[in-house]
Amino acid sequence: MTFFHELVFGIFTWCFIFVCNVAFILFFPAASDIKSLGGTSHLPWDDPFYDIARHQIVEVAGDDNFGRKVIVFNACRMPPHHQLDHHKLLMYLKQTLDKYVESDYTLIYFHHGLTSENKPSLSWLRDAYREFDRKYKKNIKALYIVHPTMFIRTILILFKPIISFKFGRKINYINYLSELEEIVKCDQLVIPNRVREYDDKIRLSLKPSVVPGPISPPHSPPLPSQQFGVPLSNVNFISFILGLKTEGIFRRSANVSLVKEIKQKYNSGEEVNFSQLDDVHLAAVILKMFLRELPEPLLTYQLYNDIVNFHNVDTESQAERIRNMLTSLPEENYTSLRFLIQFLAQVSAESEVNKMTNANLAVVFGPNLLWGQDASMTLSAIGPINNFTRILLDLHQEVFTQ
Repeated sequence: MTFFHELVFGIFTWCFIFVCNVAFILFFPAASDIKSLGGTSHLPWDDPFYDIARHQIVEVAGDDNFGRKVIVFNACRMPPHHQLDHHKLLMYLKQTLDKYVESDYTLIYFHHGLTSENKPSLSWLRDAYREFDRKYKKNIKALYIVHPTMFIRTILILFKPIISFKFGRKINYINYLSELEEIVKCDQLVIPNRVREYDDKIRLSLKPSVVPGPISPPHSPPLPSQQFGVPLSNVNFISFILGLKTEGIFRRSANVSLVKEIKQKYNSGEEVNFSQLDDVHLAAVILKMFLRELPEPLLTYQLYNDIVNFHNVDTESQAERIRNMLTSLPEENYTSLRFLIQFLAQVSAESEVNKMTNANLAVVFGPNLLWGQDASMTLSAIGPINNFTRILLDLHQEVFTQ
């Protein structure tokens, strides 16, 4: 690839990203990185998208620190052009993103590893431009570009006049992995080894006075009244006043400063009155954050394999099977889960107004009720987890019998 071709490609690409707000369509993993992800696709081998999903192209890592879905893309996993059906990739991305774009979400793009061998063609970019409409753009709240090159920064400066001001404010550069901790817990991301090694390399090249801190700082002992990030046995009952008829409840993010303030109040033992704050979405974000920051998911690691493989259970046996599974939960987990599911059933009962059906609630809460032992989650695992969550909501009256 000549410098001119690369320059034209870069200009076209970044115009495409910033004007269309769909940076996520560019990047997918190579087979060489599958081992680092752990496991393979949960799609059956005869699924039309199996050959795409087996690369674990898109990673969904639960919620960020502000209650928004996190979607991760890795340039270093993109295989050479001849190894993938790009049209099928485009259709798979649309099918995948349809599950999440109705909610607020965050994109994290690991740039290291994009080369002339794996960049998508201009014709594919053009086709993607035509396929992705406003539906896929309106709810993106932030785009984080990790390890940006000087070329990317220069292109952004050159095309700043034609980038919408609103979207321009959503673009953030992340120079080191340690900086991601402000946005999302890095241990819930599946960060490729190549990216970690590159991050170590550039950190070592810095002068000692400017070397950034470690990715995951040591955990200090919890406060006596702490409610976030501690076992359920240490948690007092947290009440939320939520507007059940608010459209899009649990799908919207909240003011970042307020989220931090409310979390600090809970951990300090202060009383929080959401009715005075008059922000339904703030309460919803705090609830999701509380679940995500538990040291172990509410449904526990012990049930992970049973839940991921629950699609193999006959419909007639599902309620009984779930009841048996939940008997293994600690008492505080079972009580909290029952309370949460019964509350979400009340939310779903108002779905004609709030648009939150059991299926929609499952997409929002599934990743917050269960994740893998290593705190990472790929899209292939989220599907079965969300499906189990939907079934649990559908059958809650039979499951939680007295």
